[in-house]
Amino acid sequence: MTLIRLNDNRTLKGHKAIVLTTVPAPPAAVEAIRKQFPDLKIKFYLVPWGSPGIGGDFKDEDWKDTTVLLTSTVLPTVEQAPHIQYIQLTSAGVNHLVSNPYFTETNVPFCTANGVHGPQITEWVITTFLNFQHQLNTYYEFQKEGKWKRIADNPEHSEDAVGKRVGILGYGSIGRQTARVARALGMDVHAYTLGPRTTPESRKDKSYAPSGLGDPEGVLPSKWFSGGSKEDIHEFLDSGLDLLVIAVPLTDKTKGLISKPEFEILSKKRTFVTNIARGPIVNTADLIEALDKGVIRGAALDVTDPEPLPEGHPLWKAKNVIITPHISSTSNAYYTRLLDIFRLNLERLSQGKEFINEVNRKRGY
Repeated sequence: MTLIRLNDNRTLKGHKAIVLTTVPAPPAAVEAIRKQFPDLKIKFYLVPWGSPGIGGDFKDEDWKDTTVLLTSTVLPTVEQAPHIQYIQLTSAGVNHLVSNPYFTETNVPFCTANGVHGPQITEWVITTFLNFQHQLNTYYEFQKEGKWKRIADNPEHSEDAVGKRVGILGYGSIGRQTARVARALGMDVHAYTLGPRTTPESRKDKSYAPSGLGDPEGVLPSKWFSGGSKEDIHEFLDSGLDLLVIAVPLTDKTKGLISKPEFEILSKKRTFVTNIARGPIVNTADLIEALDKGVIRGAALDVTDPEPLPEGHPLWKAKNVIITPHISSTSNAYYTRLLDIFRLNLERLSQGKEFINEVNRKRGY
């Protein structure tokens, strides 16, 4: 399929967009799009989580003239919608769509929601780490028992974050916002990316970020690691990390990236491990062993392998683990930020410019 796009069409005349959301789209964000692109025909439909199809008055023939699509998992066939020029995803990852014909057989740009999740996931990362540092789970159990009780009559029985070092495996929008907040707490930051970032220009972030957040210039890490080999990963993990934040996409190269050899390296500082990426990046059996044997101090997991985590799975009872059901990205600002990306990319479509957050098909993210 060959993509043909007008170089300059500021009102998007002749374009038709279908927007599929799990909740009603924020009116202010919708109005901003309609105002900027008055000739864009745009229809909104609800696709609640777990829904088998599109609700409302949607008909299959609606795909026919669609040129722009915002979606989570619902994609038409290439035959149903032969004129699509841009697909905006509601997710940061694209691993669930890499076998779709629109991804494999066309050159239609896929753009992710990268940047939408940074603020709220960072809050989850920092909250779970500080909860562990200050042993708040234990105190909550005392509270439920109605007991005024201290773990120890010692002013040093909890640890603050000052002087601790966080290693961020995957320095994208989530990692950059995590670095920003961690630095505000007095922590040191080490970053890891697949490709080298040896110049100031290479360290800049060209993806979406809410205004005033993140690390757009890439100046927060005190040390930057890169490379795709095990030796490169191990050098990063062996850099004295108190907290490891896993924020890389799931690809063939990252599946099982953190397993027993990596936990052995992290054992030197008994690093606390946080995974907000995808469950299969971490070997679950090796993680359970590392937790139960005290190889690492603890873990915070918003993703697991398998997922959903079945009742009775041994990970539930592993020592010093916090597990939540893939909810760290939830926020009442989610669709406001997502539609801002959509608006910015519609602007680029109207001017024939490169998109924000466009997926590199070779890398798979």
